[in-house]
Amino acid sequence: MTSTETNKFIYDFTEGKKELKNLLGGKGANLGEMTNLGLNIPSGFTITTEACLEYFQHPKQIMAEIEPIVIKHLKELEKKTGKKFGDERNPLLVSVRSGAPQSMPGMMDTVLNLGLNDVSVKGMAEQTDNPRFAYDSWRRFIQMFGDVVMGIGDEKFERILNKYKREISRNAQDTDLTVSDLQNVIADYKALYEKEIGSPFPQDPYKQLFLAIEAVFKSWNNKRALTYRKINDIPDFGTAVNIQTMVFGNKGWDSATGVAFTRDPSTGENKKFGEYLSNAQGEDVVAGIRTPKKLEEMKDEFPKIYDELRKTMEKLENHYRDMQDIEFTIEKGILYLLQTRNGKRTPSAAVKIAVDMVKESLISKEEAIMSLDPNKISKLLFKSIDEHAVIHVLANGINASPGAVSGKAIFDPDKAEAMANAGEKEIILVRPQTKPDDVHGLYASSGVLTQFGGKTSHAAVVARGMGKPAVVGAQDIEIDEERAEFSVAETVIQEGEYITIDGTTGRVIEGKVSLIEPEIKGEFSELLQMADEIRTLGVRANADTPTDARKAIEFGAEGIGLTRTEHMFMAQDRLPVMQAMIIARTQEDRQDALNKLLPMQKGDFYEIFKIMKGKPVTIRLLDPPLHEFLPDLLTVQLEYQELKMTNELSKSLLNTSPLDEEIKKKSKVISLIRSLSEENPMMGLRGVRLGLTWPEINEMQVKAIFQAACELKLEGVEVLPEVMIPLIGMISELQLVKSQLLEIAEETIKEYGVDLDYKFGTMIEIPRAALTADEIAIEAEFFSFGTNDLTQMTYGFSRDDAEGKFLPIYLNKEILDTNPFEVLDQDGVGKLMKMALKLGKQTRPDLKCGICGEHGGEPRSIKFANSIGINYVSCSPFRIPVARLAAAQAAIEQKKKT
Repeated sequence: MTSTETNKFIYDFTEGKKELKNLLGGKGANLGEMTNLGLNIPSGFTITTEACLEYFQHPKQIMAEIEPIVIKHLKELEKKTGKKFGDERNPLLVSVRSGAPQSMPGMMDTVLNLGLNDVSVKGMAEQTDNPRFAYDSWRRFIQMFGDVVMGIGDEKFERILNKYKREISRNAQDTDLTVSDLQNVIADYKALYEKEIGSPFPQDPYKQLFLAIEAVFKSWNNKRALTYRKINDIPDFGTAVNIQTMVFGNKGWDSATGVAFTRDPSTGENKKFGEYLSNAQGEDVVAGIRTPKKLEEMKDEFPKIYDELRKTMEKLENHYRDMQDIEFTIEKGILYLLQTRNGKRTPSAAVKIAVDMVKESLISKEEAIMSLDPNKISKLLFKSIDEHAVIHVLANGINASPGAVSGKAIFDPDKAEAMANAGEKEIILVRPQTKPDDVHGLYASSGVLTQFGGKTSHAAVVARGMGKPAVVGAQDIEIDEERAEFSVAETVIQEGEYITIDGTTGRVIEGKVSLIEPEIKGEFSELLQMADEIRTLGVRANADTPTDARKAIEFGAEGIGLTRTEHMFMAQDRLPVMQAMIIARTQEDRQDALNKLLPMQKGDFYEIFKIMKGKPVTIRLLDPPLHEFLPDLLTVQLEYQELKMTNELSKSLLNTSPLDEEIKKKSKVISLIRSLSEENPMMGLRGVRLGLTWPEINEMQVKAIFQAACELKLEGVEVLPEVMIPLIGMISELQLVKSQLLEIAEETIKEYGVDLDYKFGTMIEIPRAALTADEIAIEAEFFSFGTNDLTQMTYGFSRDDAEGKFLPIYLNKEILDTNPFEVLDQDGVGKLMKMALKLGKQTRPDLKCGICGEHGGEPRSIKFANSIGINYVSCSPFRIPVARLAAAQAAIEQKKKT
């Protein structure tokens, strides 16, 4: 098999274009696009993602196949540059860089300055008349090749480098090393390489090149790349390999390297932002080894290039119609572009950029909506520091990713991951600077703090992508990794102690501080209004309390899709009454307890109805098993034994038994708990079955609902109650319960003398209900899919057991692509939903259908709901903005299909 018979595996930059992104990767496609725009791009070529995927199937075969084609393209580069690959006097040097179709900053590997050896470095020094540049490039290449290609830990090279810098001064930079120093570093580097690998550093440039190409292919499946892909749900595209003529930012003080954004990636402001370093190579900026200069300083240092760069940035943003992240190098006063891509940005910046670009007529409203990730928009609801709080600011760093968070300072990414896996939620990863290998620790943490680096450092880029608060370049702190602590002047923060970081301002604060909840305002509000103009799917809230209802209105809910009445009974003042009702042995005692609960329930419903002002409120009648309201059996048994022991001691010493009555009561509770306990409570006495067995509970709830609604009606407040009967499996269940409750509803309305619109409906959460939905719809005026229970019963999974025991194994072994309790199973559960909708609407064409499970706030599930004709989704108040945006995206995608 040859590539000419099947696929073309290598493209010159002149053949590339942005539409070939999946084949050439984002970097390769954009290098081709910029080449064809006439921008100053160092020449090169791209090995495709298809070659990468083939490599994992047939590594030797694919390397043998591409080798002659790579050499052919190298010959073309030699013609264009006037240099020769492997030449002793005028060597052509190249970079070998990864480039996936979807941006994965820092997750895969890059090798710079490839092609140097002991002989050509002398020729380059002579040819450029710059020995320091030549030897600096040679030592960088040995270090990168040793680390990336051969797997020698980068820290081992850094220890050697730091030893020579410390001999100059405590704060010496790489640029302070002389030619002699660099030659000593190189000798030590080569000795380290030979010790670790067992053979000398390879001098043949072609051997270097093909080993580097393989290393980049392999990096697609390294641990950090796999972790990043899993976190960000990136498919197995493979990575392209870009081989590009080197240009050098480390040729002297008339050279530089940097990263520029066409808009501020943290705030979204329409102003150029960037960082650069003079006399440096690109990895110095992104690795955070040196703290870079601000782009504005180029006006003084490189005025002509600054103007040229600004014009180029504007050209690229207008061409791509999105904020661009540009890598550039200045070599001897000439500007070269090495990459452009749609820039990573914070959620707040993403919203501002999208809204501003609509106002600037650069993109349409639909394009603005589609440019955003609904899941990341939820990060806009980050907390901020209460401005009235008394705080002790330890240090100020660079505000790299907004939001404030408090957490335990943890210095090791592995430990952060282990703590998160054990359930710890308040973790701040503290590092001198993060490396790509730290990505698992970043993911596990609530925020990140680094001593070095800028807004384009690895920590900043990854934190922004994950939507986590980050403060970087806090140089006033001194980190001691061995002691697991950092100090600022006389203050020492040890591992496990709380700190707070404010990624919006860059402050590092001692201890926990008071944080305040965010609000929807400004561009965020404008964006959601755009989404509301476009979407057709309704968005309601799951709200169990008046506080939830107020938050739901604030975030734009069009009603309440689920009020779980059982949560109202869990309050401290109500639980004893609920328990008294359950424990009651007579109808009279039970009714007495229910009479006490009725005004409590009525008060809650009254407040919720009043807040919603005529918007529909769907109230689910009591659903869980009664034993959930009772104390734990083991706890009660221990209390019983303690009472007995105390009573027996009193009897032997004082000849009295003062606790006899309490012991009898406790014994009754134990008997009751045992009688209510079930082998499988989720499929036992709950939902409609509870209403049929203890009808007085449902009757009390319906009376409370309709009394509250009628009282508000008399006050002139519009109310639209929807009573939902849970866990229906048969039409006969619904008929019997509905007839009982309808009678109470009508009696209450008649008693108050008002006109009241209301509905009775059911949850579709048992597969049989979906299969017989045409019958169920005879009685049900609306369906609400309880997708949590429907998923449990369709799969035969007990959620608590599955997620704790075998679901992680199913996901790791790819038996399941996603957790079906998080992302709706469209093939199984979804098929039941489609069937229920079709059958239900055959019986009742105006049947309203919604989703009230957790899937109601998950973007992929929302898009599925929209596609099958669901009327609304219902989710927690803080997911409402996500649902509004996802629903608009669903409408846009569906319109494109029709």
